[in-house]
Amino acid sequence: MRLRKKWWARPEMEKSPLVITEPTQYSGKWSEVFGNSNDIHLELGCGRGDFIIKVASQNPNKNYIAIDLKDEVLVYVLRKVQEAELENIRIIPLQIAFIEDVFSENEISRIYINFCNPWPKDRHNKRRLTHTKFLTKYKKFIKPNTEIWFKTDNAGLFDASIEYFKDNGFKIEYYTYDLHNSDFHENIVTEYESKFVSLGMKIMFLKAVLK
Repeated sequence: MRLRKKWWARPEMEKSPLVITEPTQYSGKWSEVFGNSNDIHLELGCGRGDFIIKVASQNPNKNYIAIDLKDEVLVYVLRKVQEAELENIRIIPLQIAFIEDVFSENEISRIYINFCNPWPKDRHNKRRLTHTKFLTKYKKFIKPNTEIWFKTDNAGLFDASIEYFKDNGFKIEYYTYDLHNSDFHENIVTEYESKFVSLGMKIMFLKAVLK
């Protein structure tokens, strides 16, 4: 679905210190941005922010960075963060292809990828956020033993992602093709996930660890 341009979104975001519009300036300095040395967790493709709000609320001793491309979406994430009065979230408008320029070695302790575009056509596979092309970028800034939590409703993407992770030095510590009927109890339900489950769709999940 194409979003209608909201010309007021970027000016509103620029007024808030919670939004980092020039993130490459802070590569290697994200602990200074948050004012502490807590672990930093990253959500790639945060949508309207329901997930990041929930996880940050439950873990005040962790820092969170929410990344998405569209100001029209991120402005609502900002409003939710402000309403929840959360100080441990920062928001970055960014095309994820440029992620490696934003963080330095060992800055990120966990990555969440929730319901990214499956890019089902073979010629588009390299755009998948779990593809080798992107995993190579992530490995430049994640700590050893960092976990990547990945959820999708697309079986083709899920099967391919398992192989991408294995081929790039990650160990699959946990996976399931039916998350909501599994023994994994740390799940935080996203907005998309609620809709999918209500339609009877199964959610696939894996946890991969860089060794």
